Amino acid sequence: MSKVNIEWTKMPIPRRRFLQGASALGLAAGAGAGFPISAWAEGSTLKSRTYADMRSLDPAFSQGVVDEEIHAPIYSKLIQYKPGREWGWQLDAAASVEQVDETHIKFSLRDDMGFTNGFGAMTAEDVKYSFERIIDDDLKSTNKPDWGPLDHVEVTGEREGVIVLKNAFQPLWSITLPYITGNIVSKKAFEEAGGKIETSAVAASGPYMHKSWEPKQKTTLVRNPDWKGEKAAFDEIQIFHIDDEKTAEIAFEAGELDFTRVSLASLDRLKSSPPEDSTVDEFPSLYYAWVGMNVENDKLKNKKLRQAIQHVIDVPSIMEAAYFGVAKPSTGIIAPGLAGHREASLVPAAQDLAKAQELLDESGAAGTKLAIDVLNKQANVTAAQIIQANLSQIGIELEVRLHEGATFWTLGDKSAGDQWKNVELLLNRFSMTPDPYYATAWFTCEQVGVWNWERICIDEFDKLHEAAQAEGDAGKRDAMYRRAQDLMEETGAYKFLTHEATPVIYRNSVKPALRPDGLPLLRYFAKA
Repeated sequence: MSKVNIEWTKMPIPRRRFLQGASALGLAAGAGAGFPISAWAEGSTLKSRTYADMRSLDPAFSQGVVDEEIHAPIYSKLIQYKPGREWGWQLDAAASVEQVDETHIKFSLRDDMGFTNGFGAMTAEDVKYSFERIIDDDLKSTNKPDWGPLDHVEVTGEREGVIVLKNAFQPLWSITLPYITGNIVSKKAFEEAGGKIETSAVAASGPYMHKSWEPKQKTTLVRNPDWKGEKAAFDEIQIFHIDDEKTAEIAFEAGELDFTRVSLASLDRLKSSPPEDSTVDEFPSLYYAWVGMNVENDKLKNKKLRQAIQHVIDVPSIMEAAYFGVAKPSTGIIAPGLAGHREASLVPAAQDLAKAQELLDESGAAGTKLAIDVLNKQANVTAAQIIQANLSQIGIELEVRLHEGATFWTLGDKSAGDQWKNVELLLNRFSMTPDPYYATAWFTCEQVGVWNWERICIDEFDKLHEAAQAEGDAGKRDAMYRRAQDLMEETGAYKFLTHEATPVIYRNSVKPALRPDGLPLLRYFAKA
């Protein structure tokens, strides 16, 4: 299997009659803040933007796509995502890779792959170490679900081996190998570093190397002089960590960025009048955004109260005000075009005020005061304001608590302390890959306090998640994922919002390499 095709419905982009202003809650969007003073992104430096600060250079502990944008240029994998409008993969460190049966994948490495800092040639032992450490219970990798039923990697030669699974695993080619957990690290380098790393890379094997990280500002990559493949296009890649799309737009228009996602609020303006020598492009999105509720918080143990909140939130209003009518309401965590997408959710997207009031009366929780934690970016803040107004219609006072990325992404993490106990409502958004397994993986019992911040544990959900990963019948697999989302919604702890959309802008001097959902593959960016 080498390609996953996804059918998309093109979303109309109507011209809006109004634009939302800056949030009344004080959205922090300082013009040019944190950027070097220069007139243009010149020479052989590529300047890109990601929406959160780096968390880790260790593939076992990365923060999803944010860290992977840095990992992919500095590490190599057996296979990498292929840029373009259709999901597919291409060989990277592997000279060959073949699935010989449901549970065995043979691979051989190229003979020109090696690690920097004197750590030598890449071998099958490095592949074995890289993959098996992710599933090591002692390591407690947050990305363990990506490797599903991996049993072990058998080394059959210096550069040859066999990946052995416990059972069939459908997401192997669309998630595991071409994404975060497919990154191959140097066994010797990691063992000398104590078995794990944080924000300093010990050895690179890709076309770029990690040079520096300035917290809350940028990560800098430079050409790897030991790289034997096609020469990297740029001497340096600077990746700026900017939470808010509007701030990124200001930076782009000031000449400080070569590539960034832009806000839906600005899409019409940028399409009709783009900055000089730039291109605006649009992609469907796999992201999913939702309102979650911490069921272990004393206030939200009341299921009827949670259900009242589900029914009072008016998603169409959020789409209009926060997403400017470009994004559409979602029916769950799985986007259109993927197995498991539901045509309709159990709780309608539109507000049912009468139903919400009825449920609140049954809950006996009238007059409850709650708080919602929100990442401080324009769309999220506007959505939170709509939710705040919705809840006031049934007498629930909602405080909106704004966070920058560094604090928001630890709120529900039990390893960061007891702050998760104070979480009540969350407006959350996860990145996604082209297989439904990556959506359900983070809501299992095992993920409570890791990425499952609603702290819901459902035995049937876990069994469906486990069974669906191996199911080869497309119809049965689709039904399993639809049922899993039903179970989530039935808890009252989730109100699904949107899969968003992905408009991007880039300099015409750059030839971008993008996934089908518009996310950058910086490793393959080139000069136009």
